[in-house]
Amino acid sequence: MRGPLGAVIGRYPSSDGSAQMGGIIRHNRKCKDIVFLVIFIAFWVAMIVNSSFGFNKGNPLRLTYGIDYKGNVCGDKHAHPGLRELELRYWLNPNQVYQSGLKDSQFKLANARSICLLDCPVPSDDGLNWVCDYPEGDIRLSMNDWIDRNYDYFEFLTPEMRNASLQLQGPCYPVVFPSVNVYWSCQFIARSSNISLRHWEQMGGVHINEDIVIDKSIHRSINSRSSVLKRYMADIGKSWPVLIVCGGILPLFLSVFWLLMIRHFVAAMPWITVALFNILIISVTMFYYLKAGWIGNDAISPIIGQHDPYIQVSARELNHLRAVAILMTIIMVVAVLTSIAIVRRILMATSVLKVAAKVIGEVQALIIFPVIPYVILGIFYMFWFSAAFHLFSSGEVLQNNCNTNCCAYDLVSKRVNCDRCCGYSVHYTPHIGIAIFFHLFGGYWATQFFIACSSTVIAGSVASYYWARGETSPEIPFLPVFASMKRLIRYSLGSIALGSLILSFVESIRFMLESMRRKLKVAGTTPDNWFGKVAFHVSRFCLKCIDWTIRSVNRNAYIMIAITGKSFCKASAIATELIINNILRIGRVNVIGDVILFLGKSCVSLSSAVFAFLMLDTHKYRSAHNKVSSPLFPVLVCWGLGYVVATLFFAVVEMSIDTIILSFCQDSEEHQGTAQYAPPLLIETLNDQSEMQRLTQGP
Repeated sequence: MRGPLGAVIGRYPSSDGSAQMGGIIRHNRKCKDIVFLVIFIAFWVAMIVNSSFGFNKGNPLRLTYGIDYKGNVCGDKHAHPGLRELELRYWLNPNQVYQSGLKDSQFKLANARSICLLDCPVPSDDGLNWVCDYPEGDIRLSMNDWIDRNYDYFEFLTPEMRNASLQLQGPCYPVVFPSVNVYWSCQFIARSSNISLRHWEQMGGVHINEDIVIDKSIHRSINSRSSVLKRYMADIGKSWPVLIVCGGILPLFLSVFWLLMIRHFVAAMPWITVALFNILIISVTMFYYLKAGWIGNDAISPIIGQHDPYIQVSARELNHLRAVAILMTIIMVVAVLTSIAIVRRILMATSVLKVAAKVIGEVQALIIFPVIPYVILGIFYMFWFSAAFHLFSSGEVLQNNCNTNCCAYDLVSKRVNCDRCCGYSVHYTPHIGIAIFFHLFGGYWATQFFIACSSTVIAGSVASYYWARGETSPEIPFLPVFASMKRLIRYSLGSIALGSLILSFVESIRFMLESMRRKLKVAGTTPDNWFGKVAFHVSRFCLKCIDWTIRSVNRNAYIMIAITGKSFCKASAIATELIINNILRIGRVNVIGDVILFLGKSCVSLSSAVFAFLMLDTHKYRSAHNKVSSPLFPVLVCWGLGYVVATLFFAVVEMSIDTIILSFCQDSEEHQGTAQYAPPLLIETLNDQSEMQRLTQGP
C-alpha cells in the first residue's frame, strides 16, 4: 500500500498529520532504471554502427535507376565510363527482351544487355537507327561524341563487328521498336517500325520477334513489388524540400499558432478545430481522388516527358492511390459523423482547455520549450532518413549466374564473348533485412523517447504551478521548465527509456502480426471457419486495446515520474491507482479533452498533407529528373512528421490537463475529498456534476 504523496509533493500536512519540509517537487531523488538507460545508449551505438554499414554499402541512385551491362548504376558520375545525366536504362537486344517474356523461358530480363542513355531511342522514319555500346577499344570516340551521334558509330565498325551486330551480338543494335520513358526505363511499345524492320532485313539481320510479349516483359519488371518499393523510397529522397517545408517548418508554425489561439481564444478554439478538421480531411480525400484519376484529368502517369497521348501505360502506383482513396473515404465518413456526435460535449472540453490556457499564461516558457525537442528530432530525422536511403539501397552489385546464351561482342578483347555476358543485379543478404528492421525500430524508439522527455519536462513544470496554488511562489523556480529539464536529465532518463521501449516493442509486434496477416491473406491461407475468423479479429482488437492502454499508462507514468522521481513501474502503479479511484469524476472530462487535442493534432498533420500535395503538383516534381512516381509516400511522411511535431507542441496542453487532473486527484485524496490546491475553474469543472449532465445531455 503506497503512502500519501502529500509529504512528497508539497509543503502541506499529509493525511497522517506529519509535515514535510521539502520543496513543491520532490528533490531528494535518485537515478532510476539505470539499466535501461545503458541499454538505450548501447542501442544508439549499434544504430551508428548499423548506419555506417548503410553509408558504406549503399547507393541511393539504385532506388531509382537501373544497372547497365558493365554493372554501373545509371546516372552515376563516378562510374566507368562516367554516366552523369545518362539516367535511362535501355535494353539493346529486342530478342532477349522477347525471350525473357515467354512463359516457360529460363532467360531473365536482368540478363538482357542494357545500357544507360540520355533519352529513349526512336526508330528512323526513312532508315535504320542504331544504339551502340559505350565507345572503347578501337572505337576512338569520347562519351560526349557518342552522345552527340545519338549513340551510333555503326559506320566505324569493322566487317567482323558489323557481322556480329547483324546477329544481334553487338556492339551495335538496331532500333526497331519505339520506346517511352517509364520510371527511367525505356519500355518498348510492341509496334515495330516497318521501315526500320525492312532495312534490317535487307542488311541480312537475323529475325526479330514481334509480339505483345516484348511489351509485357519490361512492364512486369518495372511494376514488380521490389521496384515499386524502391521508387517509393526514392520519392521520399527526391522530395526532401517538401519534407522540410511541409513536415517540419509548416507544422511548427501551425502548432505554435494553435497554442497562442488557445491562450487567447480558448472558448472558440474547440469549435474552430472541429470545423477545420472536417474541411481538411475532405480536402485530403479529394486530392487522392484527383491523383487516382477519379476526378478531373490529373491522374499520375508513369511516363516521363513528352510522349504520344495515345500511349497508355499502367502502374501499381495508380492502384495504390486508388486503394488509399477508398480508405480515406471510409475514414472521412467516420470522422465527420464522429465530430458531429461530439458537438454537444464541446462545452465541457472548453472548460478543461481554459485551465490549460491559464497554465500556459502563467508558465509562458511552455510555449517555447517544445522548440528544443523539435530541433533535436529534426537533426535526428535528417541523419535517420539519410541512413535509411543508404540501407535500402545497400547490397553488392554482382554479375548474375546465368546458363543461357547471351553472347555479346567485347570491344576490348575484339571478339564475341559468351563466358561472362550475364547481366548485373543488386544482391541482398538476409542481414540487410535485419539491419533495415533494426533501423526502423530505432527510429520509432528514438521518436517516442524524445516525445516522452518533452512530456515529462512539461509535466514537471505544470506540477510546480499546481502545488503553488497557481500563484507566484518562491517554491517555484524562476524558470520551472529548465528546472524540470534538469531533474529529468539527472535522474529519470532511464525511466523514460523504459517507457518508450515498451511502447515501441508493442508497436513492433503489432506491425509484424499485421504483416503476417497480409501475407496469409495474399496466399489465401486465412482461416475459413467462423471460429478462426472471430479469433483472428479478436486478437487484432486486443492488440489495439493493449497499445492504447500502454500509451495512456505511459503518459500518466511520465507525470508521476516528473512529480515524484519514482521508477517507471512504481510511477505507473501510482498513476493507475489515482485514475481508477477517480475514474467517475475525471473520466468524461479527460476523454473529451483528449478528443479535441487529437483533432487539433490531426488538423496540423492534415494541413501538412494538403500543402505537400500542392508542392508535389508543381512542374519540378512532375517531370524529368525530380519526378516522383507517386505523391503517396511523400504525403504520408509529411503527414506523419506533421503529427510528430504537433504532438511535441500539443503536449503542452495535453500534459497540462493530465498533470493538473492527476494532481487534483492526489490533492483530493490527501485532504479527505476536498482539493486545497486546485484552481477554482478546475474545481468547478470537475465537481459540478449537474452542470456536466446538462452540458452533455442537453435539455
